[in-house]
Amino acid sequence: MRRSFNRVALPRKTLGALAAAATAAAISALWVEHRARKAERDDPPVGRFVEVDGVAVHYVDKGTGPAVVLLHGNAVLLQDFIACGLIDRLAKRYRVIAFDRPGFGYSGRPRDRLWTATAQAALIRQALVQIGVDQPVVLGHSWGTLVALGMAADAAADLRGLVLISGYYFPTARADVALAAPAALPVMGDVLRYTVTPLTGRVMLKRTVQAMFSPLPTPADFFNIVSREMILRPVQIKAEAEDAAFMIPAAARFSAVYLELKMPISIFAGQDDKVIDPQANSVRLHREIAHSTLFIARRAGHMVHYAVPARIVEAIDLMSAGQQSVEPGDRQAASDETSAAERSPVTPAEA
Repeated sequence: MRRSFNRVALPRKTLGALAAAATAAAISALWVEHRARKAERDDPPVGRFVEVDGVAVHYVDKGTGPAVVLLHGNAVLLQDFIACGLIDRLAKRYRVIAFDRPGFGYSGRPRDRLWTATAQAALIRQALVQIGVDQPVVLGHSWGTLVALGMAADAAADLRGLVLISGYYFPTARADVALAAPAALPVMGDVLRYTVTPLTGRVMLKRTVQAMFSPLPTPADFFNIVSREMILRPVQIKAEAEDAAFMIPAAARFSAVYLELKMPISIFAGQDDKVIDPQANSVRLHREIAHSTLFIARRAGHMVHYAVPARIVEAIDLMSAGQQSVEPGDRQAASDETSAAERSPVTPAEA
């Protein structure tokens, strides 16, 4: 018996609209790919590469002495630490290694694994072994603090200390995670990353960076050093979206091990941080880790490493000299230091 099927014919206007949308998407994808290739030609790698488990990891290695490892946050590159001056300041007496985290800048991010904070920490740890680094001070900013904590939480961790800047340490609901999530999805995310997201990102990037620096102004040369076009490449948009999706689970996991951390820990935050609430995160972390120190910079936002780089270097100096750790009975000394900092406004000029 033959069955007959009625074909549903789409109206010509609908077909025309679909064809126009497909053409626009194809043109957009070609333009986005062109811009990404041009960005990489205009901003070639500034450092070296080490291959770890099939992943090319890009890093800058400068100076000699005890090692200090720098891990950047979301939406930037390792050049963030060049722009704020930390690499040059530290390289005067330390061996400074700043990494592009997986998927950022020129570091790879294969799709064959989930790039959680723990996975990124394992990659960085292996990279350090391969380039001959041991007992480093590890500094993380923003999302980089989760990778730093992943390194510290490892049973085999041998860190000289942790410097945690503007970090997210305790799980909470966040609207920015929900907004970023679609770009991390398979198929749908691929389409978005080559069409809509780079275009909206281009419009929003300046405002996003201004919010990160607020209440301080964005440095005039920021986008000359931290390439706008490199940030807007589809590969980095994917990394940023995935990191946003992994942020809350990472904080939930690490919050269970804070009391087990024994290395010296210095916590920094901007009092006016509009990205991550310093009271709910940095201040709370300081209260949970008895031997930590806390510095809250007045009139500084999320990019507090631009506001108080000298204070951050001082904290690393004290760790390296074995003088940073505060015993439980000396908690008031750390609190007094923080209070004094809050009473004295800190500006880039003073830092």
